[in-house]
Amino acid sequence: MKIRKANLEVNTVSVYIHENKKDEQTLIAIPSIKWSTIIPYEEDNTSLTKRLEAEFQSVVDSEEDATHLSLKLVQWVREM
Repeated sequence: MKIRKANLEVNTVSVYIHENKKDEQTLIAIPSIKWSTIIPYEEDNTSLTKRLEAEFQSVVDSEEDATHLSLKLVQWVREM
């Protein structure tokens, strides 16, 4: 498991990333905003970014934070 810090406009959140190679998926959790998801290896970057951004719209303060966080998560997941 990897723990990363994501800097948002107002605060910094801890992002927990666990790669499950056997099931070919990655679990991402951000406990401070009570959010988590599973990302299958075969999901492409464009649809993943749009999905994450849509999910973050309701839990973070600004649209800019939602976009920034979704792009950062896609980058971290793909480099694993």
